[in-house]
Amino acid sequence: MADAGTVARLRLIRTAQIGPITYRQLILRFGDAAAAIEALPGLAQRGGGRAPAVAEAALAERELAKVARLGGRHLFIDDPAYPALLAELDDAPPVLTMRGQAGLLERTAVAMVGARNASAAACRFARQLACQLAEQNIAVVSGLARGVDTAVHVGALSGGTIGVIAGGLDIAYPPENAALQERIATDGLLIAEQPPGVEPRARHFPYRNRIIAGLSVGTVVIEAAPRSGSLITARLAGEAGRDVMAVPGSPLDPRAQGCNGLIRDGAVLVQSAADIVETIGPIDRRMVRSPDRGFAAAAPEDASDGERRVMIGLLGPVPVAVDELIRQSGFAPAIVQTIMLELELAGRLERHAGGRVSLI
Repeated sequence: MADAGTVARLRLIRTAQIGPITYRQLILRFGDAAAAIEALPGLAQRGGGRAPAVAEAALAERELAKVARLGGRHLFIDDPAYPALLAELDDAPPVLTMRGQAGLLERTAVAMVGARNASAAACRFARQLACQLAEQNIAVVSGLARGVDTAVHVGALSGGTIGVIAGGLDIAYPPENAALQERIATDGLLIAEQPPGVEPRARHFPYRNRIIAGLSVGTVVIEAAPRSGSLITARLAGEAGRDVMAVPGSPLDPRAQGCNGLIRDGAVLVQSAADIVETIGPIDRRMVRSPDRGFAAAAPEDASDGERRVMIGLLGPVPVAVDELIRQSGFAPAIVQTIMLELELAGRLERHAGGRVSLI
């Protein structure tokens, strides 16, 4: 049987309307998940709505048991084994499920992503790069998609690869990669944010991409069309202060437009594994993080009715940056965060990429 604290944390994480940022704020304010769950009704009422229905303890216990039966484990953000670089993200997943060689999380990691409909030449080059990086004890991270992702995992499998999937640990996607996914779960490391049984949906892939970028000191893109998921991963890596690298391609090939555009905008041009190693440098970036894994911000403060009215007046259906709300309201960041927390729990506020929020 799981301990009560673990069950409470998983219940809070699996509750609708509680995302990664909200989870961290609740733990920061109330100290533990059990106390946060008790406080939800009051917070939502102050936000003008009803609290979300908290996930049942039995549901959390079943999930814990199912992951264990799969040969995996849950890894919470306050666990010392949680990936250090990933913990630096504001929206780092509060919990991961994983199977395989957890020691790979201690290695320097590089993400490699690219087109699903990649050319044969790109796939061959991706395999070679991944193999050479793995031979140098670098963990190669990708998303188990068709094309470049598959080639990357195959190339690095014998030396160390991490596969991040959009669904649950027990769901193979795409289906033709089922055998590869199982090999990664045995010889490498398989990571999922979604609970077991969840089929991947379109909305899950950007969340997966942030984990791929967040685990890694840098991201290499090999063939990517404009507005592709690979470019989203590269953007997220850049926003997190990580290195962005790209393999150039022919200007006549639409699949090279994304990479060539990245290089034009300042990404490092990659022609060999040596270019990647030189770019990421010798610095051990695993140590660049706060010692308490992201719970160092000022604790939320109670807000007055007047402050809530001002904040709601500043919000609307168009997403706005939280920093702009702080500037225009003149309130302390802790007050602004408290009001957003109350509105979100009441179902009245939606969070968007880039630290922006809007009223629903």
